Amino acid sequence: MSSSTQFSPVIQQLFARKSNPSSISAFKASKLVLLAPISLNCSRLHLDFKVRVQVLENHDGESSVQDLDDSPASIELQHISDEPQFDRVIAEAQQLDESIVILWMANWCRKCIYLKPKLEKLAADYFPRTRFYSVDVNNVPHKLVVRAGVTKMPTIQLWRDGKKQAEVIGGHKAYVVVSEVRDMIENEDNL
Repeated sequence: MSSSTQFSPVIQQLFARKSNPSSISAFKASKLVLLAPISLNCSRLHLDFKVRVQVLENHDGESSVQDLDDSPASIELQHISDEPQFDRVIAEAQQLDESIVILWMANWCRKCIYLKPKLEKLAADYFPRTRFYSVDVNNVPHKLVVRAGVTKMPTIQLWRDGKKQAEVIGGHKAYVVVSEVRDMIENEDNL
């Protein structure tokens, strides 16, 4: 969008609250739904995600802004690039008594690439209770891949208390894998 674009007062109000007017990233039919990019800097983690906001029009033709919810629509998986970083992530999760989900993938793996954005949406459902990470097996030492017990791609693992608790091998359709990962997270207390 050009900088000369004029926005209605409701859109200006929306972006005064959430972002800036040049960053509208999605629209939906009759009831306008915007996904406004937001960045948060926390002491231990940087998150970029989108917040769903809906613009509603009443019978008088006036518009109002309504948050659909305060939770993000998706959260980018944090990348683990080496063994020391992997150890830090595991240790920090253990110290904070949190679970983490790790997607072991390869950049040549079509199923991995297709699955990743679906897991980013799932990560938003469990934020901040469970953190999600990704590891490209071609960019880390093979020793780390062996240590994690990864033999196929994509592999999605649940780690808690410094140990692998469960895993899902993602050879099925993406919606089946996401459902299995959701079940794995929901049932982590039974592991």
